[in-house]
Amino acid sequence: MKIIDLSKLFSSTAKLSDLDFYIEKAKEQAGEGNDVILTGQAPVWLYLKIAHALHGKARKLIYRSPVTGDVVIFDHSPY
Repeated sequence: MKIIDLSKLFSSTAKLSDLDFYIEKAKEQAGEGNDVILTGQAPVWLYLKIAHALHGKARKLIYRSPVTGDVVIFDHSPY
């Protein structure tokens, strides 16, 4: 299980101009074929872009929040 805290990808404010950098860092952290949890305080657009970038790379993607708990975004596990 890989946990990616999106708030750690930027210092004070996420910037659209740095989006490619954020995506590459998230892909590096996710690896190939792993179960991945996205968490941390970040803009919705960043969550959406990272989730899209990890589709086909992660086996299972989960959003984790103190309010919602774990929410499965996709699960491509055959089991």
